[in-house]
Amino acid sequence: MHALIGLDVGTTAVKALAVGDDGAILARCEVSYPLSTPRPGWAEQDPEDWWRATEQALAQLGVDEPAGIGLSGQMHGLVALDSADRVIRPAILWNDGRTAAECAEIEEKVGLDNLIARTGNRALTGFTAPKLLWLRRHEPDNYGRIERIMLPKDYVRLRLCGEHAIDVADASGTLLLDVARRRWSEEVLDALELDPDWLPRLLESPEVSGETPDGVPVAAGAGDQAAGALGVGVDRPGPLSIALGTSGVVFAALPAFAADKRARVHAFCHAVPGGWHAMGVMLSAAGSLQWLRDVAAPGVGFGELVGEAAGWEPGVEGLTFLPYLAGERTPHADPDARGSFTGLSLRHDRGALTRAVLEGVAYGLRDSLDLLRELGVTPERGRVSGGGARSELWLRIIASVLELPLERPVVEEGAAYGAALLGGVAAGVWPDTAAAVAASVEVRGDIEPEPSWIDAYAEGRERFRALYPALRGHYTS
Repeated sequence: MHALIGLDVGTTAVKALAVGDDGAILARCEVSYPLSTPRPGWAEQDPEDWWRATEQALAQLGVDEPAGIGLSGQMHGLVALDSADRVIRPAILWNDGRTAAECAEIEEKVGLDNLIARTGNRALTGFTAPKLLWLRRHEPDNYGRIERIMLPKDYVRLRLCGEHAIDVADASGTLLLDVARRRWSEEVLDALELDPDWLPRLLESPEVSGETPDGVPVAAGAGDQAAGALGVGVDRPGPLSIALGTSGVVFAALPAFAADKRARVHAFCHAVPGGWHAMGVMLSAAGSLQWLRDVAAPGVGFGELVGEAAGWEPGVEGLTFLPYLAGERTPHADPDARGSFTGLSLRHDRGALTRAVLEGVAYGLRDSLDLLRELGVTPERGRVSGGGARSELWLRIIASVLELPLERPVVEEGAAYGAALLGGVAAGVWPDTAAAVAASVEVRGDIEPEPSWIDAYAEGRERFRALYPALRGHYTS
């Protein structure tokens, strides 16, 4: 039995798994760390916290001689290093929204159509390149000290094995990668006057990026969404990956690079060598339910809250929830978008509000699915993971709104599990990612759409889609 380790450097914690070569979980642990919000809309972390948590997690797993290690983590975060590989300032994270002006500058300098053609994406506040321009404008002393930049999981790699490296899947979220050609974009770097020597070397996700001092190979790894998709078996065109975490993601592997002309969905390299994926991202999925619980039912369990929602019919008598609590990415790249309840009546109670939240998130996921279909994606089913996937009612609602059956993976730790599979390929346990998925990933049970709900949700979807354009002029940042 080979023990493989997967590390997921998340926004709140490092999650670590030890996985056998049959795909079974041998051990798991999680070590948390703080998030800093020094100003409204800002989000930062100390990279040293990631490394301390990684050391603790590896110790708690208790695997003395792993065959391989794979890395995953939060995407887009900017880690700036000096000539001695010392961290210059706290990392600016994916959910930091300070760079709206820099995003506009990038789209003007590169040209929006050209940017989408080169990188598969438009400039969004969470991406890495706008953060560099923000540093140049607002912290010129720190900017002048930069010798290297990297993403969160790649800082952990640096501490594990002393290598400056990144995989093409995670690099796709920097806005500096020519995604179709899987190489850094000289054109974008030149337009933004950024030094290409700052960038780590590019690898495919299962390639060996280096070794620990004990000689354990470390796979290049992938960003959390690509690794998570691999962990639920979405390694090639076929089923969708639907992640119901704080954010919501609808992810499809593509047979070739394809970008939405308006960049309403992201086009990235996949964790599979030579593969690509497209994904729609909504910023408040299970986070919307968490918000409702915190403000309307503190101390009440999610199960009780969802149980109250079950007493209401689909459509909740016209009550509609718009889940844009933190702005939105897909289909509206609008950091100033805001959430709302519309159609409230005296009859509506806490259960009605909860049902409307569950349905509103499902409608947001359907927006992403419809955009993926415009790229030629033709899924027959979805594989759902994340905390929200524990609710049977929510899965029935989502299946009915998407009009797709859903499956749940036997192993639910998607990103860390996918990272472990990549570690296994790097270690030679499996010859490639397809063999790793075939040997390890299993799914259980279908959640079928409810035929009697589909018409109600088609009507509800029309109400939902009419709300954003009607309310957009009334949002204030």
